[in-house]
Parts: sequence; C-alpha cells; structure tokens
Amino acid sequence: MTRRSLPVGELVRFVLGPDGAVVPDIRQRLPGRGVWVTARRELVAEAVRKRLFGRAFRAEARAGEDLAELVGSQLRQSALGALGLERKAGRLALGFAEVDARLRRGSVALLLHASDAAADGVRKLDQAAHAGGKVPPVCRVFTSAELGLALGRANVVHAALDTGGASGAAIARCRRYETYMTGSTPDGRAHRPGFAGRTE
Repeated sequence: MTRRSLPVGELVRFVLGPDGAVVPDIRQRLPGRGVWVTARRELVAEAVRKRLFGRAFRAEARAGEDLAELVGSQLRQSALGALGLERKAGRLALGFAEVDARLRRGSVALLLHASDAAADGVRKLDQAAHAGGKVPPVCRVFTSAELGLALGRANVVHAALDTGGASGAAIARCRRYETYMTGSTPDGRAHRPGFAGRTE
C-alpha cells in the first residue's frame, strides 16, 4: 500500500466488521479504523487478490472475492438514488423530446445517455447541446434498464439534469461511480496504475 495522497472523492473507505470481514463504507460514516483505497474497481480487486487489507489493518481481514463488485453496486445505487430524488423534485427531464428542449435552452447541468443508447439519438442530442450554446458534461455509465428502474419509467435512454437544487451532489455521485468503473477521474485524468490508499 502506498501513502500517496488523493482527494477523498477519489477514494473508497473500508472498515473491519466484528467478524473480521472487510466492509465498504461508501458514505464514510461507519465507526472504527478505516483503510482508504483508490476508487477504481480493478485496484480494489487487486487489493483483495494480494491480501493487502490484512496488511493495512494489521489484523486478520477477510475480503470476499466479490468485494470490488459490491463496491460498484453500492456506488451505482448511490448515484441512481440521487438522480431519483432529482426526478421527484422536477429537475430531471426524461425522453428525447424533453431532453432536446432543455438542451436548446442551455439549462442542463448533466446529460445522461444510457450505455445502450443508439448512436443516432446521442448524435442528435449532442447537436442540440451545441445549438443551446452550453455543452454539459455527459454520463454514459448506466444501462437504460438501470435508469428506468431508478427513475420510474421503463427503459430510460436519455435524461437531462437541470442546474440548481442538489444537482451538484447528484453529478458528484454519478462521476464517482463512473470513475470507479472506467478508471478515469472527473477531469479526464487516468489513475496511475497500482494500488494506492491510506489508513487512518
């Protein structure tokens, strides 16, 4: 384990459960000594494979082989939950026509395309964003089924998050999950290879 310092948003915290199991602490609220690992799926899997958690905790630590997938699932649910709240608040548009209209008004903070969206629809909405004079960041890490389940409509392919309200928090959660899955930081930087983290 390295001592390289990274922003908390680029790390995932883990604690030891009473039975010695390694538990992800996505919200950073669980009590006890924590170990922080770079928020990247392959690095969490590497930590499990090399048994680095026991070394970091200086104790017997059981990390399941599915730990990296568990972290990804929790980060995904956190992001989708935030988008669901924005939908209930009326700040998330769904469907091609509504997303197109908001893009042309220039009021979109985050544009979401399902990972299985058709290229033609993505291209047309990108054109609408340029026509509106404000090109928002784009997230393509969720499937249409995942978006639909979280937002209460079957197979959501395109969505647009308005500025204001809690949009910043929702965007941060989406970016954190995207970083974890793809290995890129929100500003486009790639994490350096290797296992990086810190202990408390």
